[in-house]
Amino acid sequence: MNDTFHWLDVQRIAEELADSDPDANPVAISFTDLRRMVTDLPGFHEEPGHPVNERILEAIQAAWIDELDGIDHEED
Repeated sequence: MNDTFHWLDVQRIAEELADSDPDANPVAISFTDLRRMVTDLPGFHEEPGHPVNERILEAIQAAWIDELDGIDHEED
């Protein structure tokens, strides 16, 4: 299994972010900080020809929110 991922792996990124900091509030994080957080994740590698843009960051943020919401419901 390939353990690397890139910007188009939105769901994987959301899962990794939720695992790395479950107490974070994705809504309060700027896109600049979100970009840095993603690039700092172990296994993340930018793919040539697939740069990040605001639309991708919005998708990551939304998926991260959904991921954290799912974790909260699992604990109930």
